[in-house]
Amino acid sequence: MSVNRSVYLICRLQRHITRSRICHVFPGSSLLHEQHQSVSVACSRNVSSNSSSSKPLDTSLFVPVSLKTEPSAEFSVGAELTQPLEKSELLKVLNRFYKRKEMQKLAGEYGLDSRLFHQAFISFRKYVLEMASLPADLHIILNDICCGAGHVDDIYPYFIRHAKQIFPMLDCMDDLRKISDLRVPANWYPEARAIQRKVIFHAGPTNSGKTYHAIQRYLAAKSGVYCGPLKLLAHEIFEKSNSAGVSCDLVTGEERTFIDLEGRASGHVACTIEMCNVNTPYEVAVIDEIQMIRDPSRGWAWTRALLGVCAEEVHVCGEAAAVEFVRELMYTTGEEVELHTYQRLTPFSVMDHAVESLDNLRPGDCVVCFSKSDIYSISRQIEARGQECAVIYGSLPPGTKLTQAKKFNDPDDPCKILVATDAIGMGLNLSIKRIIFNSLIKPNVNEKGEKQMETISTSQALQIAGRAGRFSSKFKEGEVTTMHREDLPILKEILSQPVDSVEAAGLHPTAEQIEMFAYHLPDATLSNLVDIFVSLSQVDGMYFVCNIDDFKFLADMIQHIPLNLRSRYVFCTAPINKKQPFVCTSFLKFARQFSRDEPLTFDWVCRHISWPLAAPKNIKDLVHLEAVHDVLDLYLWLSYRFMDMFPDTASIREIQRELDDIIQQGVQNITRLIRATGPALSDPLREQNGKNSGNNGPVSGSHSLKSKSQKGQTESSEVADSNSLSKRLLRDGLLTPELLQQLQKEWSQTQKVKVNDLGTEQLSRKKVNKMKKKK
Repeated sequence: MSVNRSVYLICRLQRHITRSRICHVFPGSSLLHEQHQSVSVACSRNVSSNSSSSKPLDTSLFVPVSLKTEPSAEFSVGAELTQPLEKSELLKVLNRFYKRKEMQKLAGEYGLDSRLFHQAFISFRKYVLEMASLPADLHIILNDICCGAGHVDDIYPYFIRHAKQIFPMLDCMDDLRKISDLRVPANWYPEARAIQRKVIFHAGPTNSGKTYHAIQRYLAAKSGVYCGPLKLLAHEIFEKSNSAGVSCDLVTGEERTFIDLEGRASGHVACTIEMCNVNTPYEVAVIDEIQMIRDPSRGWAWTRALLGVCAEEVHVCGEAAAVEFVRELMYTTGEEVELHTYQRLTPFSVMDHAVESLDNLRPGDCVVCFSKSDIYSISRQIEARGQECAVIYGSLPPGTKLTQAKKFNDPDDPCKILVATDAIGMGLNLSIKRIIFNSLIKPNVNEKGEKQMETISTSQALQIAGRAGRFSSKFKEGEVTTMHREDLPILKEILSQPVDSVEAAGLHPTAEQIEMFAYHLPDATLSNLVDIFVSLSQVDGMYFVCNIDDFKFLADMIQHIPLNLRSRYVFCTAPINKKQPFVCTSFLKFARQFSRDEPLTFDWVCRHISWPLAAPKNIKDLVHLEAVHDVLDLYLWLSYRFMDMFPDTASIREIQRELDDIIQQGVQNITRLIRATGPALSDPLREQNGKNSGNNGPVSGSHSLKSKSQKGQTESSEVADSNSLSKRLLRDGLLTPELLQQLQKEWSQTQKVKVNDLGTEQLSRKKVNKMKKKK
């Protein structure tokens, strides 16, 4: 009993110390009104740190940590020293504490806003009421309050202690803010800051020779790096360099090609922008398409390359709309910008009339669509008219795109028409005479990561229109028009407007920053860590944090898989198409196999993708083959990050080339695949063709989504275009053929009822009129 007596005395002493530390300035308090400074100082320090933030903290991102309850002891020291606590009395005491405005105010100064205060109280109440044995000091305090010997405010220190356990970020908020401070990204690259770089901006529209002049300096240098937005562009510079006798390596996310047989690095390298090495010194660096520094998803890669590449000369190529911003950005590094401007080498003009019918297509025409369904529809109608066409869209493998481009460019090939998405905007050399916009509406992702349909921007329109009449092609002058008459004045208006100036550059949290966050918040998920990082991050007006929805999507997908943080981060930066279920499933299986420390062998991958694969029989098969190609790309991408776990890159690359050939065969026979797809795709098109037989106009699912100036359409016009609407609903998977038939039946029944009602109403009116006449 002497031991328990000692514990009792210690708890009593601790209680008096605690009570003296609380600032009892609240009315109605029965405790000593002593104003102790320690809590006040701590709170004021926290207030000052919060007030220095550039934006309010989003506390909804703070996920409470589940506390691990210790197994209850055989007896409670607190209960033995005092008496057992009645839960009904405890509940009354805790509710009184929660309603105390003074306590909420004091907790707010410590970082607990009303949301966090409520969550912390719910957790604290559950802890107090459900724990079989409370800590002795807390038990004694609660007993005193229940007996009337203590004040409800005495609970506050224990409540705060509990709140800090479930919200550990409260104790390290200043450190978290320092880690997420992104206001001076130029200082992240000491190697680049150690040299005085010469920055040359080559500004001009498409087909102006700006990149050509930068590449000429690149080839003449002792060493250099080319950073492009696409694998196709990196491949082009790689081949051009080696053809000119300048040894050049290729580095993309999925490929490393060294010219030296022993694997030694060459002085020159062509890479995708994300793969730019900011630690290797070069004489010349070329950063292409610099205006993409404002891209909401990939802009961070251009920011990193521009601020961090360690080169004596940095040649920047892009639109003139980015010149002033790059100048301003270089002021932060103490570097000046030398400007070289270029004019378009071959002119293009906007025609005065639309094409209006696929019968009016000519050799060298390129019909630009913004959805794959429109690609399929247009290409089928073209070939139904006895003409061959090439097809290019974003999800096709690079090899297939090049093959289709070669087919279209070949003067001896009967294929003279190209149907493409805006994937032709950069990275492919095409002999196009006339660009024809099938639609001016394009799906975009806004700053919040939400998908929306918008009229294309001036920059996008110029990028696509500029493919007409290329200097290197047989067409020295280009033409631009629309498929539909009503779109032509809108296109002219878009092209006449100035390109929006670049105003901000993208940033992205690095693996090191997330690791430091995880050190302070070890129980938080990766997705939650990134959310808190972005919420706390501070950027000045020249920067923004890139959209992280894709990263979080992958992080949530593999959260249940046991991976260390660095591996988890690398997996989540993999460039995959999250709209493809097979790709997402494969990503999940890759991560699970990796977590078991079991290498992903060639045989394992072949079993997963059911290799060998047959030629596609319909569009669904073709889409699946494209997804399999993406899965092999994912394997190759991961193999360069985890070489020991993804060992069979040579074999994977070999079957990927075979798969590329299979996909090429499918694309060459795309009309047959569309015909074999079934009525879900073909019937609405056939109906619409019959409906439009008067003018032989093309069908476009996206055309029914008119431009901004045409959004005020009446309901009657929408009903008249119901076939187009049903086609879009079927295409998007929102409607099945069975549901469509049911809706048609209900519609016809509704119409019959309306007709019967109308007949009854007319009959009634006739009777009334007869009665009036009799009177």
